[in-house]
Amino acid sequence: MKVLVIGSGGREHALVWKLAQSPLVEDLYCAPGNPGMTGEAQCVGISADDIAGLKAFALDEGIDLTVVGPEAPLVAGIADEFAAAGLAVAGPSAYAAQLEGSKSFAKDAMTRFGVPTAGYAVFTDPAEAKAYVRAAERPLVVKADGLAAGKGVILCQDAAEAEAAVEQVMVAKEFGEAGAKAVIEELLVGEEASFLVFSDGETIVTMPSSQDHKAAGEGDTGPNTGGMGAYSPAPVVTPELAEKAMDQVIRPMILGMAAEGHPFKGILYAGLMIAPDGELGVLEFNVRFGDPEAQPLLVRLESDLADILMKLAQGKLDQAEVKWSERPSVCVVLASGGYPGKYETGKQITGLENAALCREVTVFHAGTKLVDGKLVTAGGRVLGVTALGASVAEAIERAYEACDLIHWEGKYLRRDIGHRALARAASGGALVGVLMGSASDKEIMAETGKALGGLGVPYEMRVMSAHRTPAEAAAYASGAAARGLKVLIAGAGMAAHLAGALAAQSNLPIIAVPINASPLGGLDALLASVQMPPGVPVATVAIGKPGAYNAGILAAQIIALGDADLAGRLALRRIEMAEKVRKADAELQG
Repeated sequence: MKVLVIGSGGREHALVWKLAQSPLVEDLYCAPGNPGMTGEAQCVGISADDIAGLKAFALDEGIDLTVVGPEAPLVAGIADEFAAAGLAVAGPSAYAAQLEGSKSFAKDAMTRFGVPTAGYAVFTDPAEAKAYVRAAERPLVVKADGLAAGKGVILCQDAAEAEAAVEQVMVAKEFGEAGAKAVIEELLVGEEASFLVFSDGETIVTMPSSQDHKAAGEGDTGPNTGGMGAYSPAPVVTPELAEKAMDQVIRPMILGMAAEGHPFKGILYAGLMIAPDGELGVLEFNVRFGDPEAQPLLVRLESDLADILMKLAQGKLDQAEVKWSERPSVCVVLASGGYPGKYETGKQITGLENAALCREVTVFHAGTKLVDGKLVTAGGRVLGVTALGASVAEAIERAYEACDLIHWEGKYLRRDIGHRALARAASGGALVGVLMGSASDKEIMAETGKALGGLGVPYEMRVMSAHRTPAEAAAYASGAAARGLKVLIAGAGMAAHLAGALAAQSNLPIIAVPINASPLGGLDALLASVQMPPGVPVATVAIGKPGAYNAGILAAQIIALGDADLAGRLALRRIEMAEKVRKADAELQG
């Protein structure tokens, strides 16, 4: 079999790497490819957007299967052109590719097929868009309608930010003609995950879940990028949630497109937002492998990718064997300093030969080129260091070990890729430890759980006593940070020494909830909690249920300092509280 891969980035290198392992593949080409593919494929000097040139090459060489990596050629109709010439392509038609090429098309399709997504409005007039966001008075997302290399999405917490985003997208045209039309939608809150499937228009085969890291900075801060890293699987996507994604998102879209006469043949990527209550919302659809999600996914694929994609192109996906490794994987992107803003290229890269010796590590090239026989940087995202491990922690450790062996002037990387998975693995998913001195305190401390649960903050509850089980309380506090916990909340009555006992053993923030358990009405517990010696602080809230609820809110606010998603949920909560007050006032006024 002769196979042609189209594209030049890290995703395409991963596709080439996996296809090269197939016994079915005799000749493998990539257009235009990159230096990392040497020895795996023959690079051809044809641009990914030169559809006529690519078709001529495929016909001249007798290519049996073409695999399209990036979205732009698919949106431009390469699959239709190749199919008309009798060439097999693993990728959707131009019509189906509009699911990625036009955000308004995708939103309309989701509405028709009943796929859950945020409420939205579409604008071609900037003045109308600005008037809409000024009147909205709630967090919004402003999106350039067309292709913008993953960067045409701006999250806005208030009307001023949204109006500035409309100016940026539609007037200044910072994302080019993609911003001639804009989609403005409600801001969904929760945790994001990527859910990909193979489909030949009828049969659907799921891939393992994955999660990427879009923000440039650690703690998911800074501007959005094409992706600074990814890992698979994403623990937030439980088996039950994966089935919900199939039932509510993937099947309705695949079946709906087929019913309208435009079957989707290719890789469908659903960008999901998973709300605190487990409900799903679709942020976007892509019509190809994600980058960098392709890298950790393809190193987990144990089956023959060439066989899968050929059967997909032939409409015989039901005959393909698709098997995945149970072991987690992670990809850490090494980028040029300054990315996604201005950055310099042409910096010599060293250390790749040392990184190649690291166990179960593969380095995929994304933005490199050869100059006078030397490998230099040629893009914002330069390399994708990808590793497998027995656990996500081991995969991350292996990836960063290899990252530290690779050097160039201005190299930049995030050091927290996979942080959500690590936190879940360390603490069973909990970020807050809620402790109470007695089981009789459970009714009060349930208010803490209500507050945390409503914001989607995972927590655990334990019963421990500073007086009756002091060793257990001390051990819990001293090991809390290592297990991924971020805040400890302690509810106790009378002498109320539990919070202080925890604070003596941990540097984590400690919040005390005084409980009424004596004739003094909880004042004894309040004073005992407040009066801590210098250097051992304990934050103290009100007595009883109101304080327990506020303790949960305060814990969430502390965690939100490093979690933009949670910060958004807190902001939305404040807006909802204000709306309730306004509604009550309006009802009172009659």
